Amino acid sequence: MLDKVVIANRGEIALRILRACHALGIRTVAVHSTVDRNLKHVAMADESVCIGPAPSAESYLNMASIIAAAEVTDAQAIHPGYGFLSENADFAERVEQSGFVFIGPKAETIRLMGDKVEAIRAMKAAGVPCVPGSGGPLGDDIDENIRIAAEIGYPVIVKAAGGGGGRGMRVVHTEAALANAVSTTKSEAKAAFGNDMVYMEKFLENPRHVEIQVLADGQGNAIHLGERDCSMQRRHQKVVEEAPAPGITDEQRAQIGKVCTEACVRIGYRGAGTFEFLYENGRFYFIEMNTRVQVEHPVTEMVTGIDLVREQLLVAAGQKLTIRQSDVVLRGHAIECRINAEDPETFMPSPGLIQHFHAPGGPGVRVDSHIYEGYRVPPNYDSMIGKLIVHGADREQAICRMRVALSEMVVDGIKTNIPLQQRILADGGFSDGGQNIHYLEKRLAERRDKALSIG
Repeated sequence: MLDKVVIANRGEIALRILRACHALGIRTVAVHSTVDRNLKHVAMADESVCIGPAPSAESYLNMASIIAAAEVTDAQAIHPGYGFLSENADFAERVEQSGFVFIGPKAETIRLMGDKVEAIRAMKAAGVPCVPGSGGPLGDDIDENIRIAAEIGYPVIVKAAGGGGGRGMRVVHTEAALANAVSTTKSEAKAAFGNDMVYMEKFLENPRHVEIQVLADGQGNAIHLGERDCSMQRRHQKVVEEAPAPGITDEQRAQIGKVCTEACVRIGYRGAGTFEFLYENGRFYFIEMNTRVQVEHPVTEMVTGIDLVREQLLVAAGQKLTIRQSDVVLRGHAIECRINAEDPETFMPSPGLIQHFHAPGGPGVRVDSHIYEGYRVPPNYDSMIGKLIVHGADREQAICRMRVALSEMVVDGIKTNIPLQQRILADGGFSDGGQNIHYLEKRLAERRDKALSIG
């Protein structure tokens, strides 16, 4: 077992990792920026090291400082959480070269799956269903790009190979708009990701976002833990997630899960990971793999009873998976609402002092959050301040429990998106289940239009 782990992150995921470590008897080192010295996990860690000022580039993205913190505290491993350096292959490589364990996949695996073009090639070779596309990067030959688009069929979407988080993509409906879309996306990709490689795919007009959670030990063993539906999105950012996905049958789950685990074995995957798919008309289309723990991992934990972060730590320590596929049983239904420090109407960030905080409770209710009364939300990082998760015997009970939990949750002093989450949970379309990734955006647009007409 690992003896001491550096937690190279902040906020709720840092606290989540700390608790998993302490449950296994692993000592922890919290690294933090100057504005994060009052974070809950920093106070609870066995040791803490300040790694720089508030800007992420000078602290949580500072590879040298994080590795130095591991060196001075005699830690054995580094857990990157999600975001920041979690999917940075260079960081994983430097960690291992410095003599520490990177709690995640090998650098070459991260590099492979981080390049969307190469990832699609690898997944096609492994038998994973993919969206029809260019099969490789687009060149500068306009006529050839037009030919590829015509073969795929409009509408198409041009994507940056190194993109993510909804950035570096452009939908094209006509041949006349293609050349400009390709050149513009290339320029944006170069500026945002340092890589101007782009590729083309069929644009699915009404898909759902359904993803498969996997665990693998890098020693030839891999399992899947079912699927999550993450279709409630705003600007490609997930707002509500649930497991299992409404309408997915046991047969579909078993079939796509088997394909994903076989792909894990084929590429030598190690740790927790997520295969993200667009799902339309009963078919799955691979879009990318996240080589880290996901923000929405708690809904999978709630329906399977498996601690994903604990398993990450055990695999990183060199242990083989002790969970077999036959051990994985989905029980009930779970829903997660992301709680953000932002205006629920304009979505502008709302940093500031939390004057009062009350966490909801009751059967099946879980709150993953680092906030407390008197905590000041800094303006320097992502606006998410917690996650509210509920579990019920079925989806209807889970929705009812989430409605009650949201009504109980109090975060005073700043604005939060709790009112938005309440509207979503009260929405008839959400209650019906199975809505596509554009549903929430359309509902928000309707609300804006109505407000403008009244005004």
